[in-house]
Amino acid sequence: MNQEWQTFLTTQGAQIHDGVVQHFGDAPAERVAARDNTMLCDLSQFGTIRVHGEEAQNFLQNLLSSDVNAVTPAAAQFSSFNTAKGRVLATFLIWRGGNDHFLQLPRELVAPIQKKLSMYVLRTKAKVENAGDAFVSLGLSGPNANALVKELVGPPPEVVMAVASTAHFDTQQSHFTVIRLGEQRFQINVAPGHAADLWKKLSGAARPVGSPCWDWLNIRAGIPVILPQTQEAFVPQMTNLDLIGAVNFKKGCYPGQEIVARMQYLGKNKRRMYLAHVFSDALPQPGDELFSTEMEGQACGTVVNAQTAPGGGYDLLAVVQIASHDAYPVHLGALTGARLQFEPLPYPLP
Repeated sequence: MNQEWQTFLTTQGAQIHDGVVQHFGDAPAERVAARDNTMLCDLSQFGTIRVHGEEAQNFLQNLLSSDVNAVTPAAAQFSSFNTAKGRVLATFLIWRGGNDHFLQLPRELVAPIQKKLSMYVLRTKAKVENAGDAFVSLGLSGPNANALVKELVGPPPEVVMAVASTAHFDTQQSHFTVIRLGEQRFQINVAPGHAADLWKKLSGAARPVGSPCWDWLNIRAGIPVILPQTQEAFVPQMTNLDLIGAVNFKKGCYPGQEIVARMQYLGKNKRRMYLAHVFSDALPQPGDELFSTEMEGQACGTVVNAQTAPGGGYDLLAVVQIASHDAYPVHLGALTGARLQFEPLPYPLP
């Protein structure tokens, strides 16, 4: 996190640990605000990789699972970077600023994924860099989010994954890029020199909350975020990336494409990601195993992401054997562990 920005957030009451805002003094009330009201959040739990150069688009098109050619200054998308065996190394939110492509992912994965992507550059006219402090990302969500964006930033994008931008970040004419992530949820990328002023204006009508609240919203939206604990644990379809536009089955080759396509066309995907709630003694962690009697002592699933829920307990995304989900109780950690209560995702499963 930019030191000047961190200092500013501290003056606003932010409690920061390892560069991530945990809360603003009342975490339980902030979680309720994330569910029921309009909330404002710093997104420093994420970092961003910048890919630029005249062949940057083709470079990414040949490496990522989505149709990167469809990413324009007016359209963002989700994507993934996979191993040759089709296992997900990272998930991204991708947008463009001018001819530059920005790949947002958990901050702890920025350096290793930047290094891995750079290994593919070779003679390609593209550069892969840590975007560092090029901008500040804010999350805005809730009933008044549309009105606030319109009043303080400009006309909001009209459809989900659409982007509205004033200009390129590298010109000081640029102040904002707005990505609509949901009916009433936005990410605002703002030039550092304008971040504090925008925060002050937004926080007059939106409650500042800690970063875990935004992560909870991602869980409720069914958006998986791969973390170090779950790298190489899943093929994209297991985490529903094919259902949120992060996989394109008509594009050319990319690492792992053969395995991903085989799973799609031969119908061999036996696992899917589900939304669930659980009352347990502690917050479930990414990579925690799940069990059901159907699997005879072997794990039937894995926690992808989890956060404390506003009403108590924990909400989580979990990849689970479809047969276990459909017919057997699923438990956290062991057959004697807390039982998961499955809930509908906001999009249909096949």
